[in-house]
Amino acid sequence: MKNKIISSLILILLVFCTVSSLQANSIWAKRDQNNKDLYADDKARHIGDVLTIIISEESKVDNKQNRNMSKTTSREIAFTGDLGITTDNRNLLPRMPGINMEASSANKLDGKADYKDEKKFTDSITVVVVDIMPNNNLVVLGTRSREISGDKQVIEVSGIVRPTDIAYDNTIKSEQIANFSIITKNTGISADFNKPGWLGRIFDVLWPF
Repeated sequence: MKNKIISSLILILLVFCTVSSLQANSIWAKRDQNNKDLYADDKARHIGDVLTIIISEESKVDNKQNRNMSKTTSREIAFTGDLGITTDNRNLLPRMPGINMEASSANKLDGKADYKDEKKFTDSITVVVVDIMPNNNLVVLGTRSREISGDKQVIEVSGIVRPTDIAYDNTIKSEQIANFSIITKNTGISADFNKPGWLGRIFDVLWPF
């Protein structure tokens, strides 16, 4: 009986020493900073953060004008020269030469104009937050350059993003960006086929009709 009591005391002492040596948070593994948290929010908020813009710009203009104007003017003047002041023997006022004038004019204008323009641009580009405004809106700026088989395209994008418009996957549509500006520059072999040659431009200046 005495040996059982001693064994129990030794067991309780060992358990107490083990518990006292454990840390309070030892049952939770420390989070690895290199691993992404399941509930992490990757939305851009600070200077230097990146944000993906989904560009979907489409514009269509269909303008037609038709104008018809017509004006006709006619004038006629006739004067016999007799002032109508006479006596039985003679005219009190000398007789003047007669005048007979007739004039007419016509002016007509028929005009018609038809203008149609349709453009569509779809792409995506990742930009960088370069500044934060006092109301927490983000100023973004980004550039993308592509060069394939001698054809080079450069896209420059800038604008102001409202943080609440950013989607959960850290993307935003181009129509939700204030002061959105997109500039595309194409150089290379295919660019020469999208503009008239130097001789054609000279003829356009000399003969603009």
